[in-house]
Amino acid sequence: MSEDKKYKMDMCHGSLFRQIFQFSLPLIATNIMILMFHAADLIVLGQFAPAEVRTSATAAVGATAALSILLLVFFFGFGAGVNSITARYIGAKDYKKVSRTVHTSVALGIISGIIVAVLGVLCSRPVLVWMDTPEDVLDKATLYLQICSIGLPFTVLYTIGSSVLRAVGDTKRPLIYIAVAGSVNVLLNLFFVLVCKMDAAGVALATKISNILSAYLVLLALYKSSGSIRLIIRHIRFHWAELKEVLWIGIPAGVQGALYCISNVFIQSAVNTLGSQAMAGNAACQSLEGVATVANGAYYQSSMSFTGQNLGGKKYKRVIRSIFICLLYTTVFSLVSCGIFLMFGKPLLGFYNPDPKVIEWGMQRFGIMMCTYFLGAIMDAISGSLRGLGHSVKPTITTVFGTCVFRIFWVVAVFPKPETLTQLMVSYPISWIMISVINGIILFWVRRKMLKQARDEGMLYLQTHGHAA
Repeated sequence: MSEDKKYKMDMCHGSLFRQIFQFSLPLIATNIMILMFHAADLIVLGQFAPAEVRTSATAAVGATAALSILLLVFFFGFGAGVNSITARYIGAKDYKKVSRTVHTSVALGIISGIIVAVLGVLCSRPVLVWMDTPEDVLDKATLYLQICSIGLPFTVLYTIGSSVLRAVGDTKRPLIYIAVAGSVNVLLNLFFVLVCKMDAAGVALATKISNILSAYLVLLALYKSSGSIRLIIRHIRFHWAELKEVLWIGIPAGVQGALYCISNVFIQSAVNTLGSQAMAGNAACQSLEGVATVANGAYYQSSMSFTGQNLGGKKYKRVIRSIFICLLYTTVFSLVSCGIFLMFGKPLLGFYNPDPKVIEWGMQRFGIMMCTYFLGAIMDAISGSLRGLGHSVKPTITTVFGTCVFRIFWVVAVFPKPETLTQLMVSYPISWIMISVINGIILFWVRRKMLKQARDEGMLYLQTHGHAA
């Protein structure tokens, strides 16, 4: 059985430098399009919303950024589990388990997405109040977050479906689908803000309609597939063995991402105490950072897919080479892109919001983050490699202490009453260094264990077949 030849990539054979580069470029473009969903919200509000609500509407979107990501990121962990397990079974050519993993993952996405959507609608306002969201922003931020929560199941299904496609080497179709949805998002943003005279709620509605479209397109691709990743509606149910494996990778990855976001929620609550102009500047900077660092997520996924397939195919030397090539690519991409964005920081921030005070606040964050984001790129690639190798709990524990515990300590104990964004942002590069060093040591240990297993398998082969030649 084989997947559609037009899109499949055999990661177990061929030039790794070329394959990883070809695999990652559509991922980078896809990540840019996803980020543009949020960027389009901020830009349209900053440029076209009525002047009297422009700053408050932009601040409302910014105030929900950490929470919106928190609602999504746990399911990105499930996507990591789906990608890792599917890629491993593809490499091992166990197509029955590939099919079971696909149908189990879709069932998981439907049920869990609905549950978290309900929780998001009910808990939006209490959590925003707990985060010290200013009164002039609170109502708009609550409505924006509730609309985003309602559309969450569709975002989850897109994440899971695209993870399946990437596990077989297909990064092109997720890019096409998100490009279509992103174009619709921009048009609907303009329609709801300019024609319907809506602000934060309008751009939230536009984004969620686009999420529905992207989910439909990726599930349709699985439905029309002729290979083992084909989605058959009546087969959507839980297969417990495959569910256990997906959750073994996915839950730690999701917990890691969720706790990472919780630490960002603490940072955001500290930013909120600085006022709506600081919030708007921080939000614009966050959006630009996402575009500047899209390679980080791309090589996280690349390292997971390539190590997973080659581990399944018992190509141990290719596993190690894949890790080093992903580390090289992600570091270079991060340094180059962040350097470019740093040079044009003020005009880029002004594109989001022309208020000089907003730009001034944004540049405080920009100066720290753009100079150090390559450390986060290294951290992500190492973490993706460990998950592709089936080790998800260890990097989760490391990240919990390196990001969540450390950053909360930073906000609560070191700068409980910050005066600048710089004081808060310094915690990021410190945590990235801590996590990279510890996870690097774990990866070195896993590598030694894997190579020992390879030597043992070679000795077993000789013992079994003898030296008859």
